[in-house]
Order: sequence, then C-alpha cells, then structure tokens
Amino acid sequence: MRAARLISMVLLLQARETMTAAELAEELEVSERTVYRDVLALSAAGVPVYADRGPSGGYRLLGGYRTRLTGLSRDEAEALFLAGLTGPVSEMGLAEAVAAAELKLLAALPPTLRDAPARTGQRFHLDVPGWFRESAAPPWLTELARAVWQDRIVALRYRRGDREVLRSVQPYGLVLKGGIWYLVGRVGTALRTYRVDRVTDVEVGAETFDRDEGFDLGAHWRERAAGFLRQMLSERVTLRVSPTGVRMLHHLVDAPFVFAEAVAAADGPDGQGWAVLRLPVESVEVAYHQLLGLGPEVEVLDPPELRDLFADAAHRSARLYGV
Repeated sequence: MRAARLISMVLLLQARETMTAAELAEELEVSERTVYRDVLALSAAGVPVYADRGPSGGYRLLGGYRTRLTGLSRDEAEALFLAGLTGPVSEMGLAEAVAAAELKLLAALPPTLRDAPARTGQRFHLDVPGWFRESAAPPWLTELARAVWQDRIVALRYRRGDREVLRSVQPYGLVLKGGIWYLVGRVGTALRTYRVDRVTDVEVGAETFDRDEGFDLGAHWRERAAGFLRQMLSERVTLRVSPTGVRMLHHLVDAPFVFAEAVAAADGPDGQGWAVLRLPVESVEVAYHQLLGLGPEVEVLDPPELRDLFADAAHRSARLYGV
C-alpha cells in the first residue's frame, strides 16, 4: 500500500513539476503529515525530492529525474497496453505515436513484465462498429483530431439535411459512440455536437482558442446523450405485454434506461402474467415498426391511432394466410 503511494507521489511530481503538501495529500487521499513522512522516505531511498519555500513553493524533483516503471504490477502493465488497441487510435492518425510510446513503455518495464503486450493482444480485441456497418473512418477525422490536440479553431463545412452550413468551431473533443464519431465543439457561447461523417470539409486555422480547463468531455457527453434521448422520445404509448414480450421488448427499444424505467413503473402482472407498460417513443410511426415484431405478445391500449395500425396489420395478415 505505502510502496504504491510512494510511486504515485513520484509520478505526480514528474507530471506536475511542483505540488504543495496539501495538493499531494488531496491527490493521494492521505493527511499532510503522511505526505511529510513519505517525502522523507523517498529522500532516504535516493529519490531527489526537495522543497521550495515561499508562496509559490512546494515539493519538486531534481531537474531531469525520471523513474523507471518498476512499481507496476502485472495487471497494471497489461492494462496500459489496452490503450493501444488498433482501430480508433489508427482512425485518428495516432497509430505511429502509440506504437512509439508502447516501445518506450516496453523498454521501461522489468524483464518479468515484457510479455504484457503479447498477452494483451492475445486476449482482447476491440471491434467498435456495430454489425452491418462500414468500418471506414470518416475522411476528415484525422484533421479534426489534430485540431482537438492543438486547440486550433476550425472552419467546418457540415451537411445538414439537403444543404451545407459553414461554422467556425472550437473543437473540444471527439467521442466514438456505437461506431460513429462525433465532434463536440464550441460555436459562439454554445457547445454543439456534429457527426464527423457528415463533415464535408475542414480547414484547420492557425488561430488557437483558450480551452475551458473545467470542461469534462465524458460528463458532458453523458448528460447530452441522455437529454437527447429523452427529448427525442417525446410521445408515449401504453401497452399490455406478455412475459415473453417484455423480454423481447428489451432488444427493440433504442434507450435501455427508458425501458428499465417503464418496467419498474409497470402495472401488473395480471392473472395471465401480462403487465401494462407506459413506454416513451419517438413517434407513433416509429413505435409501430418497432413493436410490430412482438406479434401476439403485445396489445396496444393507447393511443387509438397506434391501436388501429396494429388492428389493420392483424387483419391483413389474417387475409394473407386465409384465416
């Protein structure tokens, strides 16, 4: 436990150059007194850590000092090589950089852990796109990734419906969701999201922008994605569903969390084991095509127009089979 904390302290000082005892204590989740003891232990072990006094002072490492990664466990070493899985990294134009980083990491590992990349490659493979989708990267992804890394403003030409629009965008980050790349960027004062495969032209300018350092791409994406789904599912249908239908319905809805909420709030089961669900949907037409696959395992109770569509489909099927 303490050995891992000491290594973490050295790596923090390597990455941030100077940190106060309070900052180290917060990062390592220990008391400042423990930080003082750990600094003494590092000094006794030959690690050149020293303190700068004054308002802007703190602990730092002697210039140029770097530690080898001898404190890694096997699980930690193998997990590091998961970051170099082919696919998304190559699509962003970073394959050579990641390969070079892996070679340097491999050289820094002790001999007992140098089989980590081979073990990882034998056991894990990331295939991001969904079935029946093309896996080719969008043509402008590499340029956008470079702009994201360099905080450079881009002139973005984007296909919206049957027309193209031109936007000046501060590219904050890229997100890969279900095999589709999205760009999150600031336009004026608002954060907007663009599908990269709809970008028709990108010009990376020389002008840079000041990134909001408090921006959390993961948190932003989760919030917007959930909000988008709830906004898109603006209508509601009431269904009477059999136990088999409930199991099938899980694979038909677009938003699993919406399905889980509907099941949790369901009425029933009744004497036949059927439950009444109130399910948010995008539209009556979309609900019709999604729910038709349940066949006799679902009865539409509301709205009337969806019930009529199902009744018509049942009549046409009966005529088709001569019933």
